[in-house]
Amino acid sequence: MTNPLALDEQLCFPLYAASRAMTARYRPKLEALGLTYPQYLVMLALWERDGRTVGEICGELALDSGTVSPLLKRLEAAGFVTRARSADDERRVEVRLTGEGRELREQACPIPAAMAREVGLPAQDLETLRNLLVRLTAALERTERDER
Repeated sequence: MTNPLALDEQLCFPLYAASRAMTARYRPKLEALGLTYPQYLVMLALWERDGRTVGEICGELALDSGTVSPLLKRLEAAGFVTRARSADDERRVEVRLTGEGRELREQACPIPAAMAREVGLPAQDLETLRNLLVRLTAALERTERDER
């Protein structure tokens, strides 16, 4: 009979361990760019679409403003982004890449392919895994909404 509380029977633990291992593999690549992993996520969102509000970045990354605002402050201090109140609505803060922030994108471009190589799984497996994780996240978020 299996133990339902055994660590190796839990779905959460391999997700947690994989996340930690993946983040650790990113660390040296991002340090070379002057970024932490959470800052990299913010930059990815801005490289995808510049001129987002803080709220849009929070929504995209599933982080609260108490987490994102300090990240943006450090990115601004590093010269990668600017923050300014919206002319239309002063409650909204718009975030824009600086020239240095746009240039950083070119240095970051090789990172995803390097990470895929380091993982060492076939491309099809990585795509399947990513798709399953997206579905898992959506299912968990749906369950959370339904419980409210």
